Order: sequence, then structure tokens, then C-alpha cells
Amino acid sequence: MRVYPTFFRLAFSWMDAERAHKIGFKGIRLAHASGAGRVLQKLTAPDPCLQTTAFGVTFPSPFGLAAGFDKEGHGIEALTDLGFGHIEVGTITGQAQPGNEKPRLFRLVRDRAVINRMGFNNDGASAVAPRLKAARAALQRRYPAVRPVIGVNIGKTKVVELADAVDDYLVSARSLAPAADYLVVNVSSPNTPGLRLLQDVETLRPLLTAVGQEADRAAGRHVPLLVKIAPDLSDEDIDDVARLALDLKLDGIIATNTTIARAGLSSPAGDVEKCGAGGLSGAPLKERSLEVLKRLKHATGDALALVSVGGVESARDVQERLDAGATLVQGYTAFLYEGPFWAARINKGLAKKRRS
Repeated sequence: MRVYPTFFRLAFSWMDAERAHKIGFKGIRLAHASGAGRVLQKLTAPDPCLQTTAFGVTFPSPFGLAAGFDKEGHGIEALTDLGFGHIEVGTITGQAQPGNEKPRLFRLVRDRAVINRMGFNNDGASAVAPRLKAARAALQRRYPAVRPVIGVNIGKTKVVELADAVDDYLVSARSLAPAADYLVVNVSSPNTPGLRLLQDVETLRPLLTAVGQEADRAAGRHVPLLVKIAPDLSDEDIDDVARLALDLKLDGIIATNTTIARAGLSSPAGDVEKCGAGGLSGAPLKERSLEVLKRLKHATGDALALVSVGGVESARDVQERLDAGATLVQGYTAFLYEGPFWAARINKGLAKKRRS
């Protein structure tokens, strides 16, 4: 019997969601700082049979933590103690910004979902870069063979006009690419005004081209470049992004970000309305994110890596995404409901299937 769901109900379910997140994240970091992380790591380390290669990088497990949990690179090492094969940090912007007004994070417990309108709150690229560099060096020392991977997710600073978006993304690429194992261009959050307009292929092409060139120049090596798209794109737009990714020889696509849709929820309509605007993540996104993955796989074949995220809760969900064509799978929302041993349970389930 798992204890965490009861603990969550008693300790966190009544608390402001953002405050609960900060407390939980601080607890994970304290466990690492105290040395307990070393013990945890021995219990949660992915089975070697789970090692996966994507865009030339070897991951200890195909399952990782999506962007949004560690926005500023404060807990990369601590989170790898829990068994995640990679940690995607961000979203990070060229300039520091406080994000949207609070409250801005809401749980829909009945739906095992979250609505957020955080607004890319972060310290800015120049402040985060040294943390990434230090974490990468520490992981290389700690895992001399195959270490957990660090992804970096970058987005547009809110006060920057869309016309100046490329230059803003380049600030982040220049600062962060040297410490990144891969870089993600986020043009799909619903919480930065106008950001999703950048998903139009005519706008996206020069943005991705410029970021890719600047990242490689700053790092002195090829930094794998991916783009993260929304589940709310039409099927035709998804096909257009797939063609663009192939044309530009991107390394991958992450599908999907949060949705602005609210259909099919079990939570009372009044409770959902009280949350207001924002991106919905969690179990309700499962079906659509899988649909997008399958469409992208059909369009791209084996030409690039597909990273599936949205509604992933169990080892069965992860395996379903892998079977549908994903190279890597990410989760986040279920982490809030399942607790610190969630990734380890998923890795154990994946390993059991592979060895059966």
C-alpha cells in the first residue's frame, strides 16, 4: 500500500498549490543536501536495461521530468536522486521576471490535473547558467558512466515584443547552451501573451534557425535542438511543424504542452471557472497528447526524436508512448499526486516489462 496519497491528502491538498510545491521541492533538496540522496539514489537508480539513446545522447532511462517543476536549476542533482533519466529545466527567459500575479497554480484533484498561469517566473538566463554548469559537472563526477541528462527549456520574456522575440531567445541560447545536453524552444505556453503565435511555421522557421546556430556557436559543439508544441494545434498545423522540423533537421519535437481546453473534466464547472485562465495539465490531456504523438510519428518516421508528455501517470502510460513512437517520455503533474518515488516505480515497471 502506498503511503503518499494519504500524506498528500492530509498535508498538501488543503494548501495553496504553489506553496505546497515550494515546500515539497525544498524537502527534496534538503534530502539531497543531508546526504540522504546518496541512499535514495541506490534505491531508485534505473535498471541498466532502460538506457536509451536520443539525438546522440545516452539517457539512463527514457522517462524524465518535464519543464516546469525546476524552473531555475535549483534542484537538478536532488531530482536525479529520485530516478528521473533527465531533468528539463525551465522555462527560462532572457530577462528575469516575476511571472503572473498569484494565485496562479490550481489543483483539480478529482481530475488528477493542474491549471497554471505561472507566466515563466524565473531568475533569467544569466543567473541560471552557472547553476546548470555546476550541476552538469557534479553529475559527471557522480555518474562516470551514464549520467542523468540536463535539458534546458527557453521561452520569450513577457515584456519583449513579438517582433523582437528572436533576439530575446538568442540571449537565453547564448547563456544556457554551453551547459545544456539539449535545448528546447518553447513556443506553446498559453501564459505569455502572443507566444503561441510563434508556432506559425513562417515565424517559427527563422526563430529555430537562429537559436540553433547561436546555441552551437556558444557551446562550441552541436547542442541538440527541439521545439515544444501545444496540444491545441490543428492536425494540419501539427503536420506543418513536422515538415518544418524535418526541413530544418531539428533533433526532436516535444509534444505536448498544456491545453487551454476544459472539456471532459469531472471537477464541478464552478470550481474550474474559479481557477480562471491558464494551461491544463495532467490526466485529462492523456488522449490528445497521445494523438499528437501518433500523428507526428506518422509524419516524421524515424528521422527525429519524439518526446511525449501529457497525462503520463504510470509505467503502462510510458510504455504506451514508447510503443507509439516516442523516444523519450516526460511527466510532471502526476509527480505532485504520486510523490517522490513515482519515477522509481515507473522505471521498475518498465524494466520488468523489458526483462519479461
